Amino acid sequence: MTKGVRMRLGGWTMLAIGAAALASPVLAQRKPPYWVSIDVDKAHLRTGPGRNYPASWRYQRRELPLKVLDVYGEWRKVEDPGGTQGWMLRNFLDERRTAIVVGAVTELRSSPQPDAHINWRVEPGVVGRISKCASNWCRFDVGGRIGYVEQSHIWGVEPGEAVD
Repeated sequence: MTKGVRMRLGGWTMLAIGAAALASPVLAQRKPPYWVSIDVDKAHLRTGPGRNYPASWRYQRRELPLKVLDVYGEWRKVEDPGGTQGWMLRNFLDERRTAIVVGAVTELRSSPQPDAHINWRVEPGVVGRISKCASNWCRFDVGGRIGYVEQSHIWGVEPGEAVD
C-alpha cells in the first residue's frame, strides 16, 4: 500500500469514527433532583451506593415514583413517597414519569379545570403515568383510565412543574 492510499484510508477512518460519535446518543448525566419510576418487580433500597451495603427496604411495586437526590456512578440516592431515602441501582429505574395519589380520594377530570366533568375517582396510593403537566394540572393515566388531576393531589411532580 502506498503512503497516499494509507493517508486516505486513515482520513476516511477518522471521518467514520467522528460520524459514529455524532450519531450516538449523548450520555449526559442529569443533575438531581429529578424524577424516575421503578422499572422492575422487585428492587432493593440500600443504605449506601453499592451491593456491599445492606438492603434497608424491598420494593415490589413497578412504576412507583421516586425522586433522585444524588448520583454516585451507577447508583442513585432516591426518596420514596413516604420520605424514606436510600440508594438504588440505576438499572432498576426508568425515566418514565409516574405519580402516586396522596391525601384523599381525588377526581380525574376531563380537562384541566376544577369544574370539568369527573371521569374517574382514584384513592390514595393509586399510581399512574403523568404527562402534559401545566398550570398545576397533570394528565394522569391509570391503566388506560385517563383524566386530569391537580398537582397538589399527587406525589411525583414538583408544584408548578411543567411536564411534556
